[in-house]
Amino acid sequence: MPEVSTKPYLLRAIYEWCTDNGYTPHIAVVVDASTRVPMQFVKNGEIVLNISFEATSGLKMDNDFINFSARFGGVSRDISVPVENVIAIYARENGQGMAFEAPAVLAVGETEDAPESAPGSAPPPGLASVPTADKTNANNKPAPDDEPEPPKKGGRPVLTRIK
Repeated sequence: MPEVSTKPYLLRAIYEWCTDNGYTPHIAVVVDASTRVPMQFVKNGEIVLNISFEATSGLKMDNDFINFSARFGGVSRDISVPVENVIAIYARENGQGMAFEAPAVLAVGETEDAPESAPGSAPPPGLASVPTADKTNANNKPAPDDEPEPPKKGGRPVLTRIK
């Protein structure tokens, strides 16, 4: 009998730790053909899901899948996430949790029996981290929306008496 991965056990343990400490557990998931989530909320092939008791209904964390119902934009949706696609579980309030290695992702419509690469075809798209953008322009001036508010006049508050 093949050995069961430790990943689902670690996910359940971090989830329990979050709830015991009053934190909100979130999972980051790589979306592929076997993941059932609202696609309009997927960004760069990933989605972050709040899996707290208050945000979900019928949460079931098995060794192979995480299943629950949740509301997105006021509409209840059934969510199904393969455990192998979970790349992190963490507490929203402090970011503490655990990250996992990202799986090799199959694009929607592909199967595992598909050849690795056909001659003359482009390699499948992959995920990469995005560099953070510096919010300054060429003259090293802050962008207009990042300028701080002007300082308030005077250092100490003044009580004005009106007769």
